[in-house]
Amino acid sequence: MPDVFEPARLGPLTLRNRIIKSATFEGMTKGALVSDDLIEFHRRHAAGGVGMTTMAYCAVAPEGRTERDQVWMRPEALPGLRRLTEAVHAEGAAASAQIGHAGPVANGRSNGVPALAPSASFSPMSMQRIRSATAADIERVANAHGEAAKLAVEAGFDAVEIHLGHNYFASSFLSPKINKRRDGFGGSLANRAKVALGAARAVRDAVGDRVAILAKLNMDDGVPGGFWLDESLQVARWLEQDGSVDALELTAGSSLLNPMYLFRGDAPVREFAATFGQPLRLGINLVGDRFIRAYPYQEAFLLDSARQFRAALDLPLVLLGGITQRSTMDLAMAEGFEFVAMARALLREPDLINRIQKEPATRSLCIHCNKCMPTIFTRTHCVLA
Repeated sequence: MPDVFEPARLGPLTLRNRIIKSATFEGMTKGALVSDDLIEFHRRHAAGGVGMTTMAYCAVAPEGRTERDQVWMRPEALPGLRRLTEAVHAEGAAASAQIGHAGPVANGRSNGVPALAPSASFSPMSMQRIRSATAADIERVANAHGEAAKLAVEAGFDAVEIHLGHNYFASSFLSPKINKRRDGFGGSLANRAKVALGAARAVRDAVGDRVAILAKLNMDDGVPGGFWLDESLQVARWLEQDGSVDALELTAGSSLLNPMYLFRGDAPVREFAATFGQPLRLGINLVGDRFIRAYPYQEAFLLDSARQFRAALDLPLVLLGGITQRSTMDLAMAEGFEFVAMARALLREPDLINRIQKEPATRSLCIHCNKCMPTIFTRTHCVLA
């Protein structure tokens, strides 16, 4: 069994340990540019002991942002991105950029550009229609992933993580609940997977082996009729066969339809409501629990599903979900996972990894209340991306 604190290879990259700070939307990018606060946020996690910290969420196109202040990969963002990677490297950690397109999760009104989805629909976030992506849109978004990856390399990132989860653009195409198309991008799983596989291939073709390439893939959407584990396993096999990624980070849930499926623990409905004005505040207080559902927390809560991927694949896997202590990290290593990813526990205590390495019995102070989640709307803290 490998030691989680020993160096490990990830594609062309060697990390100082097997612990990755998972992508969390930081809310520190006003003007869609890197801020000093964002640099300090990632510097703290690097100094706190992780092998790699992941910047979220770097949109590949203007309409791919969840809202207008989110970074999108363009030359104007390069100086700030370089300062961020330099700060992380100075602390001995690697830096990863999470790249992707938000698709139907994007707020078209905020962005000033209509959101895109597999099929036309209505967005309750922007109170606008979401446009059905054309074949030209799909090709443009795939190419944009490659261009974003090249910018990440230029900015000094050691890895890129392609967002294929949470019903963002690629994930929404995978979902039979959202994707109602009758062309070559709808219907069969092979058709629905073209967007995800195309984005990953565009990144590999653009950057080759210059950086590590990960993909964040939903194991299931957590909604009836959505993308489910058996189909996800097949997509993972196709990614492995194509050789486009060096590792998969396994995730779950839908930012569009069931966000709390990934955030096990309390459902902070009142705190979410408080971030909005009326009448939306009243509506969330009255019926928000139908969307912001509570799921009991337990350590390694995605492990049962992830085991099926470990059994089916040779590709390195990153276990995410409910990893807060050394014993859970050791369990992941014993189960054959090459890396673990942590988020909420590190938001609470950026130096947790150093303290666990010094004293393995250290317990996280995170209580899984999920009150960090509503702060995405006030831009004071972070949530998983």
